[in-house]
Amino acid sequence: MDAIVMGGTRGIGKAIAESLASSGHHVLATGRATVDTSDMSSVRNFADTHRHTDILVLNTGGPPAKDFEDVTESEWRKYHNQLFLGFVTLLQNITVRNGGYVFLISSSVIREPSPRLVISSAYRAAFTEVFKIQSKIMAERDISFVNIAPGLVDTDRARSLLTKMRFNPDSLPMKRMGQPREVGDFVAAIVDRKIKYLSGVTIPFDGAASAYTF
Repeated sequence: MDAIVMGGTRGIGKAIAESLASSGHHVLATGRATVDTSDMSSVRNFADTHRHTDILVLNTGGPPAKDFEDVTESEWRKYHNQLFLGFVTLLQNITVRNGGYVFLISSSVIREPSPRLVISSAYRAAFTEVFKIQSKIMAERDISFVNIAPGLVDTDRARSLLTKMRFNPDSLPMKRMGQPREVGDFVAAIVDRKIKYLSGVTIPFDGAASAYTF
């Protein structure tokens, strides 16, 4: 199967691209040099060039840790594009073939918003609603939509946030952060085992750190 992995050159995106490639899928892993989801002309150009795929992974880095009062108007505009409108445009203009998969790599903040991650909390939650609606519309074409909501996974971004927020991973239930490979192998396993009826769900990937049950 053909796969497009957005943000596929670093962190979780890179791990997903590697796991899919190791399973024999043809993977296009994009970086900012290929497509910048905060730049709508870049997004449109990419979608015009890459019109079809079997697997679409919507993934991107997130905003800096900031309190609501400190977020600037330009930051709201930038991350509106990067976390919401860019993904909407890709989903509208890249055709996923029948029987394919669309994965969203969102964040645990869609269910437990963080005051220090207010931009991410707002726009990731907003796109999750669009993603859920599309999962119902695309179900008749046997296209599965799976939203994976990671907690703390060991990436450069996560380590930077932990430093700024003075959080110790030893306080997590598993006493560690997740590994990007764990997310990558999970995505590949869903595809390789042709798990289809999972569509429309949001899966917390947080090592039992969340407080909610559903």
